Amino acid sequence: MEKLANAIDALNTGVATFVRWLALFMVLVQFTIVLGRYAFGVNSIAAQESVLYMHAALFMLGASYTLLVDKHVRVDVFYSKARPETKRRIDIFGHLFLLLPSMGTLLYWSWPSVRNSWKILEGPLSVGGIEAVFLMKSLIPAFCVLVMLQSVSLLIRLMLQRPTP
Repeated sequence: MEKLANAIDALNTGVATFVRWLALFMVLVQFTIVLGRYAFGVNSIAAQESVLYMHAALFMLGASYTLLVDKHVRVDVFYSKARPETKRRIDIFGHLFLLLPSMGTLLYWSWPSVRNSWKILEGPLSVGGIEAVFLMKSLIPAFCVLVMLQSVSLLIRLMLQRPTP
């Protein structure tokens, strides 16, 4: 089971290693857009949409890595002061009854929209934009699957931990 958890962690680390570069490209493209618009009077809807696409990919595909390294937003009152065994139980409950079901629900309800978008190869958001909205919509199920896999990995590790007395 630990090998499976390691493989999932490696997958999400690899995805994060790739998508983190989108942050740099996003800044460079946005700078180029602003420079082009205000210095040269040139504008590109496709370039503007590319920033949106990169932003969506960065956050949707990077969320599972954020879960892996435990840097996601955690709003709690009791968790920070809880004993390690209590934290372990809270985490197990959260993965089994909150995270996995919510990701499964999001995957289930978003799939028809993604499938239909692929069926018609849904075009740009704006006239002159990137003709690949179907690709951006595909980030939703990718997000769900990657987060669910990372949740399984974390659950495996939580179950392998020996409870402290």
